[in-house]
Amino acid sequence: MSSTGKQNKQKQEKIVSMFDDIAPTYDTANRVMSMGVDKSWRRKACDLAYQYAGEESLDKIVDVACGTGDMMEFWREHAEKMGIAVGEIVGVDPSNGMVDVARKKYPQFNYHIAKATQIPLLDASSDILSITYGIRNVVEREAALQEFHRILKKEGLVVILEFMKNENPSFLGKVRDFYMNKILPKIGGFISKNIEAYEYLPNSIGDFSTVENMQNELKSAGFEILYTQSFSMDISTLIIARKQ
Repeated sequence: MSSTGKQNKQKQEKIVSMFDDIAPTYDTANRVMSMGVDKSWRRKACDLAYQYAGEESLDKIVDVACGTGDMMEFWREHAEKMGIAVGEIVGVDPSNGMVDVARKKYPQFNYHIAKATQIPLLDASSDILSITYGIRNVVEREAALQEFHRILKKEGLVVILEFMKNENPSFLGKVRDFYMNKILPKIGGFISKNIEAYEYLPNSIGDFSTVENMQNELKSAGFEILYTQSFSMDISTLIIARKQ
């Protein structure tokens, strides 16, 4: 393995270990920090994806970096609401701690402990793949996008919700950055007793991609961009793309 490969492996292992540590308090911290507004973003993602899919039945939906499983439940609830039959909803995450919490909350779903770059599913087996607030934690993002492309059916959808870097923030964007950098780590650190993990969040956003770069990476991996929208002072961005 090259020195770069070793560094990437070590960095990814450190991120996974951090999420293992904060798994028991992760849901509480997230709800407090987002004031529950992330739920509206997730609902919008599910509703739009189902509309773009345009099918009354789907074989499989995969949620990568599934964490404690909340996005999987949103997929299930909104399929039921829209009269869409979904054969299987699968969660994929490298953190045993997170998946342990997810299994207790949502035992009806299937789970795999796996990296985004090594998903143990067959080629062209999935209709929709989502990754919500997880793509910035994937060190080898290009390889992950290629893996997403592999497991999706032709014209399958990838749905990304993420905190994106804004190189030219507005006044409200600067307010957001102040909250992310100064307030959020203290709240998350107090609840989880792990301030380092919540200091990682704003740092990971600052080190992450812009919306334009994320779109270009998806295009390079063989996806067509269908929809992009930023929410709440550009805190969160939704991108939906189709496998070509």
